[in-house]
Amino acid sequence: MKFSERIGKKQPRVNIQLDSMDDELRNGIWNVLTAYIIDPMKTRHELQYSEFRGLIEHLWFSFFKQPMDQIPRFTEIIADNLRKRFFKWDYLEVYDFIDFLVASDIPNGREFADSMNFILKREFSGYRFVNGQLSPITNEGEILEIEKAISSTSQPRLKGVNIHLSEALNKLSDKKSPDYRNSIKESISAVEALCQLIAGDKKTELGKALKELKETITIHGALEQGFIKIYGYTSDGDGIRHAMLEESNLDQEDALFMLVSCSAFINYLQTKAMKAGKLIE
Repeated sequence: MKFSERIGKKQPRVNIQLDSMDDELRNGIWNVLTAYIIDPMKTRHELQYSEFRGLIEHLWFSFFKQPMDQIPRFTEIIADNLRKRFFKWDYLEVYDFIDFLVASDIPNGREFADSMNFILKREFSGYRFVNGQLSPITNEGEILEIEKAISSTSQPRLKGVNIHLSEALNKLSDKKSPDYRNSIKESISAVEALCQLIAGDKKTELGKALKELKETITIHGALEQGFIKIYGYTSDGDGIRHAMLEESNLDQEDALFMLVSCSAFINYLQTKAMKAGKLIE
């Protein structure tokens, strides 16, 4: 966490790239394109002898929608042409391009999509190839839910909740060394901290705290049981809340789901508690 975020002067933001593309993501996508299409295409000096001739003609005809008699004869010139286009495009055009390629049955298409997914995941893109089609893995509403929870808990009384949420986000969105297991732990700990505060008992565990909350605020039984089961999962399922020697099999999707779910539940609990006079804004 940055210094400004640790002292509460600046709220961390969710860095999932939904409507933008930073240089690291763009460069990673280009490197995969180079490995699977650009360099193999250039093993033949003239396009007519390249196994990628059909793909290039398909690109000009169906994607660029430009005269096919303007396709360069030599593969080095075609590669340079594609590179200039790629680095001028906005993020949507880049995604359109790689989506078109995967749908075009390119050589080693499955490996190409898997390699793209590796980059998209590593650089925290909000999109993945699913069954051969580029699809969103999250949405703006989920991101706003996380940011709302972090912002609304920035007041001094809720500092403990805010620290857990901020840590969950930072451990999830760290590109160099993401810590999904402890991100999940921090997410559920944020819910536990809020429930303890509302219940007036900082030492009680989440399941008991939720039961105590029901005496003063109305919580739907299914929601209560749902979070008790989630708490059980984080206590036992993969050893998240307890040190384990074996490697965890948790992934980015698990941590993101937990952060979104816990943020939404925190926002819900705060609204309920405030209406019942149990929290001071």
